[in-house]
Amino acid sequence: MASRRPQVYLDHNAGAPTRPQVRERMLEVLLDAGNASSVHGAGRKARGRIEEAREAVARLCGARSRAVTFTSGGTEANMTVLTPQWQDQGEPVYLDRLLRGATEHPSVASGGRFPVSRQGVIPVDGNGVVRLDALKEMLAGDERVLVSVMAANNETGVIQPLADIGRMTAEANGFFHVDAVQAAGRMPIDLDAWQADAVTLSAHKFGGPQGMGAFVVRSTARVPAPLLTGGGQENWRRAGTENVAGICGFGVAAELAAQEAVVTDRIAAMRDSLEAGIRHICPSVTVFGAGAPRLANTLCFAVEGVPAETALIAFDLENIFLSSGSACSSGKVSVSHVLSAMGVEEGLARCALRVSLGWNTAEEDVSRFLEVWPSIVDRLNPAARNRAA
Repeated sequence: MASRRPQVYLDHNAGAPTRPQVRERMLEVLLDAGNASSVHGAGRKARGRIEEAREAVARLCGARSRAVTFTSGGTEANMTVLTPQWQDQGEPVYLDRLLRGATEHPSVASGGRFPVSRQGVIPVDGNGVVRLDALKEMLAGDERVLVSVMAANNETGVIQPLADIGRMTAEANGFFHVDAVQAAGRMPIDLDAWQADAVTLSAHKFGGPQGMGAFVVRSTARVPAPLLTGGGQENWRRAGTENVAGICGFGVAAELAAQEAVVTDRIAAMRDSLEAGIRHICPSVTVFGAGAPRLANTLCFAVEGVPAETALIAFDLENIFLSSGSACSSGKVSVSHVLSAMGVEEGLARCALRVSLGWNTAEEDVSRFLEVWPSIVDRLNPAARNRAA
């Protein structure tokens, strides 16, 4: 029996492989005991490790270390920040309404701690970019709002005009949250330039451990009300015994991601090569978000008549792993809410595939994808192929 082809992993936006340096650090920490809240030597050692990691995550965001609060992941971080109750300069602030982008991740689209009646959805254009004219109208009232927009979309990679959104929100005396889960390690994070009151992160998107996230505030004088209360861990912003090994792994990944965020040429060249190859093979391909700035690592595309569900199975049989633009649950495929908000026709949306590259992607991975793709198209919709005369 022939051996299987080597694995090609092209799904970094779902979760990047854990970096070797992260594994090594976490194993080292797991060998030691110690609760970071204990005053003895082992506890102080654990505390020191946490604060070292906190500084690394802060550097990734251009923030002060005390601005970083560790959570169990991006979802908890978003749930914490999306609250009507904040503190500003020690005084309680109550926000009237949440305004969120139409293409947000489900953990933001759920509205956090805002009731449905106090939520508004900011529409996007055909590229998935927030419509600033619509946001301006939504900010025109007397309500004090929290605006939540992701830095870069998880499906299309489209980058939002965050500085403009932040400026408009500040002028309306609102609060601004940026879901930077997909942005971290792929573009610089700048709370000051964005005028963002908080950004949220998830470690496993850039090679850290799963189950670790954080929210980072621009000013420690303006913070959201805690989601988890009890002990005084994380500067009283998130109760619960810290996951020391996970936090340390997060810190190592953040150090490496901070370097990669400003040097994206290698990833961009591979993504562009992949996109050019797909266009050559299937001239009728639709690349979603192609008219807007995108993350260098993300390509979301569709070829009419090539269903994503069938294509993913075919790729999987070749040991190539990527994602669809649709959400799969219990054998049922629903059309991506992101593509729907962009006005994509349902039939085409069901053909959407997402390739996302990362720290361990090699040129050979792109070549392997392009080697397999023509045969998949030939089986499903040969008319889409660019056949030589």
